[in-house]
Amino acid sequence: MISKLLIANRGEIACRIIRTAREMGIATVAVYSDADAKALHVRSADEAVHIGPSPAAESYLVGEKIIAAAKQTGAEAIHPGYGFLSENAGFAQAVIDAGLIWVGPKPSSIEAMGLKDAAKKLMREAGVPVTPGYDGDDQSPERLKQEADAIGYPVLIKAVAGGGGKGMRKVDAPEDFLSSLESCKREAKASFSNDEVLLEKWITSPRHIEVQVFGDSHGNVVHLFERDCSLQRRHQKVIEEAPAPGMGEDTREQLCAAAVRAAKAVGYEGAGTIEFIADASEGLRADRIFFMEMNTRLQVEHPVTEEITKVDLVEWQLRVASGEPIPLKQEELSINGHAIEARLYAEDPAKGFLPSTGRLDHLHLDTDLPTPFAMFRYIENGGFEGLEFGAEAPAPLRIETGVEQGSEVSPYYDPMIAKLVVSAIDRVAAVKRLAEVCGKVEVWPIRTNAAFLSRLLQEEPFLAGEVTTAFIGEVGDNLAQPLSLPDDDAAMALGLLQREAEPDQGSLGPQGFRLNAARRNSATIFVDGIARDVVLPDTNFPSWAHSKTITDNLVRDTGDLILFAAGSPHRVTLRSPADSGAQAHDGAIIAPMPGKVIAVDVAEGDSVTAGQRLMVLEAMKMEHALTAPFDGTVTELSAETGGQVQVEAVLAVVEPVSHE
Repeated sequence: MISKLLIANRGEIACRIIRTAREMGIATVAVYSDADAKALHVRSADEAVHIGPSPAAESYLVGEKIIAAAKQTGAEAIHPGYGFLSENAGFAQAVIDAGLIWVGPKPSSIEAMGLKDAAKKLMREAGVPVTPGYDGDDQSPERLKQEADAIGYPVLIKAVAGGGGKGMRKVDAPEDFLSSLESCKREAKASFSNDEVLLEKWITSPRHIEVQVFGDSHGNVVHLFERDCSLQRRHQKVIEEAPAPGMGEDTREQLCAAAVRAAKAVGYEGAGTIEFIADASEGLRADRIFFMEMNTRLQVEHPVTEEITKVDLVEWQLRVASGEPIPLKQEELSINGHAIEARLYAEDPAKGFLPSTGRLDHLHLDTDLPTPFAMFRYIENGGFEGLEFGAEAPAPLRIETGVEQGSEVSPYYDPMIAKLVVSAIDRVAAVKRLAEVCGKVEVWPIRTNAAFLSRLLQEEPFLAGEVTTAFIGEVGDNLAQPLSLPDDDAAMALGLLQREAEPDQGSLGPQGFRLNAARRNSATIFVDGIARDVVLPDTNFPSWAHSKTITDNLVRDTGDLILFAAGSPHRVTLRSPADSGAQAHDGAIIAPMPGKVIAVDVAEGDSVTAGQRLMVLEAMKMEHALTAPFDGTVTELSAETGGQVQVEAVLAVVEPVSHE
């Protein structure tokens, strides 16, 4: 067995691996960049090695530094987690060549499944159903157009080296094909240095179904059933669950058998995922589910599989990498209950899901979990009991995180705060509980997608298990709009603020109302900068303001109150934003997120037109253009190229053109 392990990753997955390694008696080594010097994964490991500046390209993506750190600390093995170098066959081979153990599949397996066209050919030969399409060597526009016409529209163009939604174009009509092809190839070349594409029939009611597989060096391969990851935003998974709703036993058996054949076709070792796309127009049927790609690593959503199978996949990875056989045989694996996971991100849905970075001054996640990791076992006629990894009692919520209150959410990496995983006896109970958990998330001043997740989980099509990968795109804008603060919470805030305004009098200040008055009274407060008339209950304040709500759902920020309701924070104050100077006028160009100014296109005194780009911010690998709100003149400019800015900083001011 491995005695010392280096984790070539960061954040929640590094913490997750460290936890299992500790349970197994394996010493751990963390690596970190400048931005992660005080990160939770660094403090959780037995040792930590600094590997470079904050940008991943100068630290977490530099294989030579990671291997050197392993040598320096005497680590025997390297676990790549997911992302970064986890599916880099060259890095895997370099680890092996350095005399270290690679906790992952053989480099040849990574290479075999790395290109979508080669993988499809291999799967076809192995008897795995693939989406109808074209993956031939002739890449001429004429041949590709001919094949697209034969497949029938709509058709999907996909970069063979693509991923994360890049290098993909849906084409609805023949006359649009060549222009879409050119655009797709250009993006693929820029993103992956490879502009080759393949064509697939567009699936009209697509569901994303994937199967967890596991192999060892003794020729054994098993599956751990399927997951449904259909709730996606811009091809990025948002909510995942296991098992897939509506999956019949016959279909499951055929699908999982195909996944095992796929893994065996590449001599797979370790944890992997076979991803399928299902045409769900007539429900989940084996003859309408097609191979899409293989992820040759542990998946972000692996906890839901662990919860329904009572298996620690990281432990299996470490045992198999040490040369042991898979701990369980296929017939010893079964589905127990239902598990569902939501990805809590530092992003602002109301602003187009822009990343939100900075310090987590307040972080509270509703949980009765005694430890960060609890598994479940279903007892006949007795419900669930804890299958423990340090826990003393079962818990319905599992939290996977790499941050805590006081941590910094960096602009350099993925903005995930936590994975919230709920297990229950059935899907209805699991979904209901997760919606409640998301609605009780409290994070400030960072913005999150908690309210969006909670509302998404309560949508009727999702509750019925009928959503496709297009669902969030169809309804997401509506669910992203902020909800107003409930009347009871607004009244509570008013009572607190005005009690503090004149604590000796119990007064509501200028209005003259006293908290212990037995009559209805009203006053004006400002909620998120908007004036709101609030009526207080006709009762004594202490009797209707619940102490738990006051202490748990409320934080202070420069004298104002921050209340949380349904996953959203609300700033409440007695002062007008105009009086407090908290709100810039309409011509102020405000930074929507902390980040780096990578381009400034104007100078003070320049005339600009409505919609004209003024500057560009970069944060979390994302560019955001700031534009002029109307025709006018740039009268102030505080931003400069290369400068770092904080959220809500005034970067420029545009004075409107006078029409007098």
